Amino acid sequence: MSEGSTGNQKLEVCFTPGSYHVYKNDDAIVVIIDILRATSAICAAFEYGAEKIIPVAKLEEAKEYKAKGFLVGAERNGVQLEGFDFGNSPYHYMNDRIKGKTIVLTTTNGTQAIDVSRDAYKVVIGSFLNITALCDWLFSQNRPVLLLCSGWKDRFNIEDAMYAGAVVNKLSEHKDFYDMGDSALAAKYLFQTGFKNPVRFLHNSSHKERLAKLGLKDDVKYCLQVDKTSVIPILKDGALVKM
Repeated sequence: MSEGSTGNQKLEVCFTPGSYHVYKNDDAIVVIIDILRATSAICAAFEYGAEKIIPVAKLEEAKEYKAKGFLVGAERNGVQLEGFDFGNSPYHYMNDRIKGKTIVLTTTNGTQAIDVSRDAYKVVIGSFLNITALCDWLFSQNRPVLLLCSGWKDRFNIEDAMYAGAVVNKLSEHKDFYDMGDSALAAKYLFQTGFKNPVRFLHNSSHKERLAKLGLKDDVKYCLQVDKTSVIPILKDGALVKM
């Protein structure tokens, strides 16, 4: 625990960006969650050498950056948009093309969650790929934590909630440090129900089915892998960088 800790830091989960205003806490670190697939793709991009990622909510902004010569990833409804360099698959960013580069990214859900919370004390990116490094860092910060699920078009989804529960489960090992709200407890119980086999647990989830129909089953499996990286992307001056 950090020097000067008072303990009992608030730990909450916001299940959709539309509810962010209810949970907003100017002292909290906000963790953006979009397991399938934006936050997983962001972590993969940094692991494979990206220098910076500029998240934008609107497609028009992405087009403006593309016109200026930036590499741009653009996805809507699970599909890479025509005329852009990448989509929302982690595999799109596993190549030498991105090394040392600034990438612009807009997605259906994840970049919307970043946009709504960009004025928070700190905004970081969470995925199963970096979960241990992220949880260790969160605990070291001695701050309230708000886990913000991107969901699907402002609706609840299981995979983001399950990941939030995984983080709560890990942080709640420090039982005298975190004060869990009901949303955090609910996410924790969801995770504990499905953690032994997350692929099977998510078998009938709507977004998993959506991606499967698009031939993206490998993306789903990759995004559920644990600790592929120790990188923690953090939002600074409007762009994500490695912490």
